[in-house]
Parts: sequence; structure tokens; C-alpha cells
Amino acid sequence: MSTPLHNELIKTLPPEAIALLKALIAVPSFSKEEGQTAGLICRFLGTKGIEHFRIANNVFARNKYFDPAKPSALLNSHHDTVKPNRSYTLDPFSPTEQDGKLYGLGSNDAGGSLVSLIEAFLYYYERQDLKYNLIFAASAEEEISGSQGIELLLKDLGPIEFGIVGEPTQMQMAIAEKGLLVLDCTAHGKAGHAARNEGENAIYKALKDIEWFGAYSFPRVSELLGPVKMSVTVIGSENKAHNVVPSQCSFVADIRVNELYRFEEILDTVRANIVSEAVPRSLRMKSSLIPPDHPLVRAGLQLGRSFYGSPTTSDKALMPFPALKMGPGDSARSHTADEYIYIHEIQDGIMLYIQLLDKVLL
Repeated sequence: MSTPLHNELIKTLPPEAIALLKALIAVPSFSKEEGQTAGLICRFLGTKGIEHFRIANNVFARNKYFDPAKPSALLNSHHDTVKPNRSYTLDPFSPTEQDGKLYGLGSNDAGGSLVSLIEAFLYYYERQDLKYNLIFAASAEEEISGSQGIELLLKDLGPIEFGIVGEPTQMQMAIAEKGLLVLDCTAHGKAGHAARNEGENAIYKALKDIEWFGAYSFPRVSELLGPVKMSVTVIGSENKAHNVVPSQCSFVADIRVNELYRFEEILDTVRANIVSEAVPRSLRMKSSLIPPDHPLVRAGLQLGRSFYGSPTTSDKALMPFPALKMGPGDSARSHTADEYIYIHEIQDGIMLYIQLLDKVLL
């Protein structure tokens, strides 16, 4: 990548992006607690003279020559993080640059994408010859799929033609995502004394249902997203006494759904095969797909990018328009101890975002 554009970007945009990412890392921004990073992003845009808006802990801005008669493209990533796990050996809120890596909570998921998209937005901000308006949006509550994140923000952005969702994909194109269906399941029994042949043990009922979740395979397998995957991830009983047969046992099923099934079909199949009560937490996080022949995907292919189906979900699932998930960093590093992103990944990410958008916006 030795084009004049790339050389110029190396001199200007990446150092600013890295400085901004360090500032974001230094401020805790757990989901629902992103107020300080929202303020930091607002101040950054303000120093650039860019009019911006804040809705709850979401921030957005439009290109300088926004034209309501033109279609709009969205550049979006999130600024909330999960809480650091106990295996951290470094201070998660102390941005540390070492051996070409930038360490810190949220550096990879999704700070690198966020600052790279901001710089791409700045690159086009004053252009008057764009085919599309550009809207930059830093969203909250992505890590918990919260209702006060991108879903709230989209109501104020107006019609969107297509979007880029910044998540760590090694700058490859995730054109499809599995949907996420979480079920709270409860097995009901009857209490009794453990020393006598009394009651109906709810744990035993739950275990039979859990065994079904582990063994059952939905027949429709997607070329992009593979099979539906079901995992039981939590189990517990309110009963704390060792000598009482439990009357209730609860567990949680995490179901990743390909595009070949509706959530209602999955739920009907589950309920027909288990005795436990199964209640979905939400039916919002559906599978999504941007067609492989979409101009954005075609542009990526021309740049040597490949496309794939992602097993993880993002704000893309909540967008009622075609959206491509793509960003610097590696999904395998997300939510791990001593999270990091390579400096060169941010440099290359900015470059590739601009090259991609050049083929679509101009």
C-alpha cells in the first residue's frame, strides 16, 4: 500500500486516530455508563468545527454539505465496552503502546473501528461532490443490545441507503450475521424431602431438556452462516437446602440463528421438544444479510477483500437497511484479557475505509 493517498494518511490521520483511541481507553465506558466517552467524542468533533448531536449516550454528525435530496450512507461503530475480566495483567484503562500494539479495554472491540471511521468521515466531511450524504454515528449499549443505542438513534437519522458497521473483522467483509435468540427456560417440579421418595426433581427435568439442546440439529444449513447453533450457558436453582428436592430449575439457552429460519420457527421447535417453559428475552436481534452484489461489497472485492458470514451479532442486526460489518482488529481478541490492537491495523483500516468509500461515494 504505497499510493500517495496512503502516504498522506500515514502522516496525518492515523496519529490523530491513535491519540483519540488512547483518550477513549482511559475513560471507563461500560454499557449504559458511556456518558464520559460520549462527551469526549462530542468535544473531539467540536474541535473540528463539526456540528454534532447527542441523543442519550449516542453521538452523530452529518457531512458539511448534507443534501436532503441525496441518499445517505451511515458510518457506525460503538463506544461502550464490556467489563474487564479478572485475567487482566495490565490496567485496562491505561492505554499502553508496546511492540506495535496498543493495549487497553475497548481498543480492539471496537475502538479501532470507531476512530478509523471517524477519520474516514473527516476525510470526506468537506467534499461537495459526493453521490451520498455521510452520517457518522457513535452508538451506545451495543454490547448488551440495549434499546438506548443504535435503535434509539436511527429514529433521528432519517432514511439510510446503506451502512458500514465498524467491528473487528481484520478488514474483511462480514456480509451476513447470525441472529441471536436468548431463551430463559424454567423447569417446574414439586418440592419434597430428599431423604424420602417425595416430590418431582426440577433439576432432572432441566437436565433432560439441556441434553436435547446439545443433541438437536436444525436441518437447514446456510452456505454463509452454517447451521443453527444452540448452547446452554447458565443453570441454577433457587433452592439452597441440600435436603429439599427442588421445585424449580432455570437455565439459559443461547441460540445463534442462520438466515434460513425465523425466530418463531426456532421457538416452536424448542417448545415442542422440551418440558421446560421457554421465554425469549427479545425477538429483535435477527439474522441479517447485505447482498454480495451490493455496490459496497463489489467495491470491497475489487480491493482484494473477501466476504464471509459472521457467527457474532452487532448493531447491524438492528438496521433495517443493507449494512456491511467491517473493521480493523480481530474478533478473537474481543473480550479477552489485555485486549489490544496493532497500530498498523488502524493505519490500514483508515486507508481501506477511504478506498472502499471512494468507489461508492464518488
